[in-house]
Amino acid sequence: MRLGVLDVGSNTVHLLVVDAHPGARPLPAHSHKAELRLAELLDGDGAIGFEGVDRLITVVKEALVAAEDKGVEDVLPFATSAVREASNADEVLTRVAEETGVRLQVLSGADEARLTFLAARRWFGWSAGKLLVLDIGGGSLEVAYGMDEEPVAAVSLPLGAGRLTASWLPGDPPDPADLRALRRHVRAEIGRCVGDFSRHGTPDHVVATSKTFKQLARITGAARSAEGLYVERRLARRALEEWVPKLAAMSTRERAELPGVSEGRAGQLPAGALVAEAAMDLFGVDQLEICPWALREGVILRRLDHLPT
Repeated sequence: MRLGVLDVGSNTVHLLVVDAHPGARPLPAHSHKAELRLAELLDGDGAIGFEGVDRLITVVKEALVAAEDKGVEDVLPFATSAVREASNADEVLTRVAEETGVRLQVLSGADEARLTFLAARRWFGWSAGKLLVLDIGGGSLEVAYGMDEEPVAAVSLPLGAGRLTASWLPGDPPDPADLRALRRHVRAEIGRCVGDFSRHGTPDHVVATSKTFKQLARITGAARSAEGLYVERRLARRALEEWVPKLAAMSTRERAELPGVSEGRAGQLPAGALVAEAAMDLFGVDQLEICPWALREGVILRRLDHLPT
């Protein structure tokens, strides 16, 4: 069957169309996305403004047209931290439902972590042993750890690259004092939860998902996305540590010229790099592997698991 996953994230609204059935890996058939940066559109009261909601409705309608054009049988719509944490979340969800017919399922942070973990486990298989999975989104950082398909520890922290950039780094390039303050904040937030994971033992394999980690890996020498999903891509902490001050000293325009960095994400990269560096350091990770599958694939896999065989 042909499924569509409509992901209303903190940076983008992304429709992923896949051909899938129980027992088989989902095969990507089409991708439709639009950058909204909802995490950066929150007003002083933490609400998504009228303009942001209007834009969201327009993009959801466009995604539905794309899904119909591609022969999608069923659309699985969900929203993550930007909508979840907006002070007017109920109003936003009601307007979207009334004007598009789409009822967004708002995932909790723990749900995000668990579904991303499921995707990573299916990608790497049982032979990967105990997995530690890191995922930096626009609004939050998810961390999950476990031996099975359900993690034994999972947490979501308000450390997304878009959120932190909007709140902490107004300059371009960012002010060194702002960067130091953000670094302290990030490390304190992550440091509070490290013990909940370390008591379960050392992971056998550490993996990361998300655009932020993929871009950081590419900058430090990983293969291009054009070389395919099955090429191994790794990110070393030592290489990342060398790049953090370089990224902080660059303007958004200069970062956008780096290999693998999109113009829309270039402004968030210093904050994302600080989160990645802190997570790798505090969890004792010298090197991690990039996982091509993430939350959207996790949502698809969970749906397939509940289909009758």
